[in-house]
Amino acid sequence: MDRRTAIKFLGATIPTLFLGKFSAAHTYLGRVPFHPDWRSLENYQVPDWFRDAKFGVWAHWGPQCQPERGDWYARGMYQEGSDQYNYHVEKYGHPSVFGFKDVIHQWKAENWNPEELMELYQNAGAQYFMALANHHDNLDLYRSSHHKWNSVNVGPRKDIIKGWESAAKKRGLKFGVSVHAAHAWTWYETAQRSDKEGKFAGIPYDGKLTKKDGAGKWWAAYDPQELYAQDHALSLDSKDDNTVHRQWHWDVNSGVSVPTKAYCENFKARTLELINNYKPDIVYFDDTVLPLYPISNVGLEIAADFYNKSVQANKGKVDVVINGKILNEQQRKCLVWDIERGQSNTIEPQPWQTCTCIGSWHYDRRIYENNHYKSAKTVIHMLIDVVSKNGNLLLSVPLRGDGSIDDRAKEVVTGIGGWMAVHSEAIIGTRPWHIFGEGPAQEEAPSLHVQGFNEGKGKAFTGDDVRFTTKGNVMYAFIMGTLTKKQLRIKSLGRLAPNSRKVGQVQLLGTNDRIAFQQLDNDLVVSIPDSFVQNSIATVLKIS
Repeated sequence: MDRRTAIKFLGATIPTLFLGKFSAAHTYLGRVPFHPDWRSLENYQVPDWFRDAKFGVWAHWGPQCQPERGDWYARGMYQEGSDQYNYHVEKYGHPSVFGFKDVIHQWKAENWNPEELMELYQNAGAQYFMALANHHDNLDLYRSSHHKWNSVNVGPRKDIIKGWESAAKKRGLKFGVSVHAAHAWTWYETAQRSDKEGKFAGIPYDGKLTKKDGAGKWWAAYDPQELYAQDHALSLDSKDDNTVHRQWHWDVNSGVSVPTKAYCENFKARTLELINNYKPDIVYFDDTVLPLYPISNVGLEIAADFYNKSVQANKGKVDVVINGKILNEQQRKCLVWDIERGQSNTIEPQPWQTCTCIGSWHYDRRIYENNHYKSAKTVIHMLIDVVSKNGNLLLSVPLRGDGSIDDRAKEVVTGIGGWMAVHSEAIIGTRPWHIFGEGPAQEEAPSLHVQGFNEGKGKAFTGDDVRFTTKGNVMYAFIMGTLTKKQLRIKSLGRLAPNSRKVGQVQLLGTNDRIAFQQLDNDLVVSIPDSFVQNSIATVLKIS
């Protein structure tokens, strides 16, 4: 049966225009539910499982963790005089001789145990797990037929994504992949440089090497240009290290070097193969809106394809999620808005997500040694605040280059799990109330700029701050810190407060005892029994 006959058989009325653009595999009951444009993608609805999940853990782990010197190492090691450059020269040698391709070669992930790690994350209350599929360093951490620079061929010679996928799905966790490689084109431009001073002055770094330069080397079978993607003219002002941030949005008026069509299509092929082979529930794009948007349509094409395949697999329902950053109002209907290291100051009409890390995005040994990880208390307070505003929290837990988790990071995760074991019903499966909370912290909440980065800039939560969630006829009130009084007063639940409800029962979560209360005109007054052993992170009232 040919394609036209098959489509006619299904009762389709697809114009001839689309026959060459979409394969029969993209049809569901004779139609194409999503096209690669914003108006079509507005038909997307966030699946209930994501709205219920609230808390995910992310392994933002790859070869840049091997030096244990922090985020964006594969860029910073080519910035003469920078901390990462100086560290690299001392540890590995000069980047004209030992480049990031050689760091990849040393990365073996020898102590990586995804089963043990996933057990830890699940015990912490995570409902979904996100794995780094590639970063701006352009190494695919999965078996790829479109990109020879992948973790099965080089480095650890392991299918990292397969290991994560198997461990997550075995435990019933939703599985996500994060994709960052679209920006390798400009992000790696530092690899085209050379030193300005010293004995290596004028000697190019290895970013311009090609396959013919590899004779007799370990990488003889591989073309460094497929990794570094630097066979192009530099972006305007590329030698200013901050320019990459100003040009992140692919605005051609910014002087950014525009990738070739072949580069864009290869990125699309790699990403679709990742999605098709590993069946993620979430795809996180570390891009403004979508990869390579608006200079290329491949991001929209990937999104439409991902949604369409989900429709086919789920009897007409989209059951997957795409995260994108810096979205306008229309785009927030098409994708799930991700705010990096920050959060909204209001209840958002669409479900959203904040992503953050307890340390550095890529492992930094100094943060561990100086004991600078976020505490379990800080993470739980962020989680409560985000959930009260219709959001989810995706938490990155650093892993060392060898794949192991250090004792302090493990302690944080275990601490989160201890609180969640008692209080998760007030988080998982909840929805926001008509207001997210009350108290002094919200009065001085920092504003949100660009893609985020407002965490930790506001007033710290205290026992005078309250956040709310709901589940059916039950409301949960979170007291954000140590209780300093035996009587709590919650203004938003007074009889005369807007949208207040009649309170019939109050219970301290973690106990089976009802506690005394009075609902006055201006306050709900709750009496805390002397026998109650409070939680120093957050005490939760279950109100019905």
